[in-house]
Amino acid sequence: MSYLFRGMAADGGIRVVAADTTDIVREAVRRQGASATAGAAVGRAITGALLLAHVLLKAPADRVTLRVRGGGPLGAVTADAGLDGTVRGYSHHPEVDLPLRADGKLDVGGAIGADGDIDVIRSHAPYGDPYTSSQVLTSGEIAEDIATYLAVSEQIPSAVLLGVHFDADGEVSHAGGVLLQALPGAADAALAVLEANVLAFEQLTSAMRRAPLLTLVDEELCWGLGFELLTRPPLSVSFACRCSDAKALESLAYFTKEEREAMIAQDGGAEVVCHWCGERRWFDAAAIGTITGTEYRCPDCDTLWYREGQTPVLREGERCSCGRLVELPS
Repeated sequence: MSYLFRGMAADGGIRVVAADTTDIVREAVRRQGASATAGAAVGRAITGALLLAHVLLKAPADRVTLRVRGGGPLGAVTADAGLDGTVRGYSHHPEVDLPLRADGKLDVGGAIGADGDIDVIRSHAPYGDPYTSSQVLTSGEIAEDIATYLAVSEQIPSAVLLGVHFDADGEVSHAGGVLLQALPGAADAALAVLEANVLAFEQLTSAMRRAPLLTLVDEELCWGLGFELLTRPPLSVSFACRCSDAKALESLAYFTKEEREAMIAQDGGAEVVCHWCGERRWFDAAAIGTITGTEYRCPDCDTLWYREGQTPVLREGERCSCGRLVELPS
C-alpha cells in the first residue's frame, strides 16, 4: 500500500511531507506501458504532485496539477493530485526510453529537456478559476524544478527528494519522495544540520531498499532535529482516474459533426482512450448520436469554443489555439 505522512522538526521550524508511492507508480507504468525512463519521469511527477497537494491546498476537494515541459522527446509530463489521497499522471510519449547516464541513472532530465517551464495549477472546488504559476525549468529532473518553484513562487526554501527504481525485470520496486521546508523563524543552526543531513543522504530509492521511509526521515534526514510525526497512522494514497463514460463521450464533441459522421460510416463508432489511465471505451452510432446542441467553433481553425448546454471550452476574450480572439454569442 502506498502512503503519505507529515511531520515537523526543529521545534516547528521545518515542515516534512513524505510518501512511499511504489504501488501507485507501478500501476501508472503498467497502465501506460511506459518505458523505464518515461515511468521514472511520470513517477517523480506523481509523487511530487502528492507532496505539493499537502503544502499548497487547503480544502479536501481542491486539486493541484503539476506539468513539466522541457522540449525533450518525452513531451509534457503531467500529474494531478488532491488532499483526498488520489493521484494520476501521464507523459505524452510513454514509449520514449533513453540510454542510462554515465553515472548509471535513468536520464529523466534528457527525456524531459530543460528548455521550458514547470507549471503548478491549483483548482479550487466547486467554483473558482484555476490559478497557474510557472517557473523556468532548472534541470528537467523534476525534484530540482519543484524546489526552485517553491523557493521562487512560494518563497519557501525547500529540499525535494524524488525517486523511482526499477528491478532487473523492469518492474517498479521502489518509488517515493520527501519534501523538507524551512518555515519562517527556523533557527539557522537547525537549517545547517538539515542541509548537512540532506547532503550526506544517499539516493532516495537506494535508501528505501534498506529501511522504511519513516525510519529514513526520522533517523537520517531529520537526525538531530527532533522529528515529530503528525499523521498516525499514515495517510493512504492511491492511483485514481476521474475519467467516466460521460466525459469520454463528451470528448468526441471536439470533433466536427462531419468528422463524427465519418467515424460512424467508416468504423461503426469510435474508441476513446483516456491518456491518464489508459481506459478504453467504445461508443456506437447511437451513443455518438446523442451529442447534440448548437456548436460555436473557431472560424479559422474549427476548434470547438462552446456547445449549447455545456460549460464553454474557451471563454469570451480568451485566445484560441490558432491565436484568434474568442467571441461567443450573447
